Amino acid sequence: MNLIDRVKNILLTPKTEWPVIAAEPANRNDLIVKYVLVLAAIPAVISFLFSLAIGMFFGGMGIFFASAMFVYQLVMAILMVFVVAFIIDLFAPNFGSTKDFDQSLKVAAYSFTPAWIAGIVAFIPVLGWLVALAGIVYAVYQIYLGLLLAKKSPEDKSVIYTVAVVAVSFVFALIVGGIGGCISTAAALATAKVSGGGLLAGAASSYQREKTKAKLDDFSKKIEAANQKLDAANKSGDANQQAAAAVDVLGTVLSGGRKVEPLSVEEVKAFIPEKFAGLSKTSSSAERSGPDSLKVTTAKASYGDASGKQVRLEVTDSGGAGAMLGLAGWMGALDVEKEDDNGSERTKKEGGRIVHERISKRGGDNEYSLVVADRFMVKAAGGVDLPTLKAGVSGLDLGKLESMKDAGVAKK
Repeated sequence: MNLIDRVKNILLTPKTEWPVIAAEPANRNDLIVKYVLVLAAIPAVISFLFSLAIGMFFGGMGIFFASAMFVYQLVMAILMVFVVAFIIDLFAPNFGSTKDFDQSLKVAAYSFTPAWIAGIVAFIPVLGWLVALAGIVYAVYQIYLGLLLAKKSPEDKSVIYTVAVVAVSFVFALIVGGIGGCISTAAALATAKVSGGGLLAGAASSYQREKTKAKLDDFSKKIEAANQKLDAANKSGDANQQAAAAVDVLGTVLSGGRKVEPLSVEEVKAFIPEKFAGLSKTSSSAERSGPDSLKVTTAKASYGDASGKQVRLEVTDSGGAGAMLGLAGWMGALDVEKEDDNGSERTKKEGGRIVHERISKRGGDNEYSLVVADRFMVKAAGGVDLPTLKAGVSGLDLGKLESMKDAGVAKK
């Protein structure tokens, strides 16, 4: 079947197309080269042209940045197809299916079709985001149909199977996004200051490769443990218990394999002072929200004076999402500095903490933020200079905040 017919059938008549896909002989090379690369190139090419048309991203970086991101998008599209296929195959026995990587690869590759097609209009404000969101939702539905009709997962298990695949794939997507951030930053900063001999050289160092491998190895072990728990849940024979166990395991995977109860609203509010950066507090709010295994507590406050100066302070306990900040901590080990006509920006590791600084040259807000103990985020932004913001954040009891890094962590 030619590519256009396959795309049309997947989008318009997926329930009849998936059995056809399942019966086709597997050809990995054709699937990747003649389908995945072609469709993934659509949003990649549009992104490339759009980058050039708007005067290049990141302060006038030209074709080097656009080309780097074009290659990155294609490589990561292939990588994510294989990662999702691996996850589908890994979980197969737990949801009444069988391990067959070629079939899993077909499900992964063809399920991305709506998302790639939606990329055609991704650059259009508002409409682009809506279409992209619809493409993602439809892609999830395609995964469900693929698992049901191609992987032959029983109907009563296909929904949970889909949730498992999507949730774990999401974690890998965050990792891929982090790597992409490095690549895009490297390209954008090709003519800017990058300490330590250049970001590209640093990212290619054996030290960074080893840290990357360690992160992925650790995550693989967590997936393996999650797989064992799902297996035990399925053997129970109780559908409700299976569903509850699956959701619990997914939360554990998303939180890096540990369960953390975030600080209470009152505990986080205690780090919001009455005065900050020489200004009085004018308003404040706090909330604790999110799924049980990924709850987050955030306290916010605004400060100002009669002259119109305003500063915003935000303190967040990421709780179970701390694993993602741990990954950010690894990325933050790269010392990056950028400057253009609009301002300057720098991300660095300082005293074991990720620090981000942004200075506006056009009268906009300056920003100073840091991550404490790979769990807590403190951010200050507003119409005062950076040293004032930094002094305000430093004046908070960061030592006490750091000492609470293990608060609410479940004992193993």
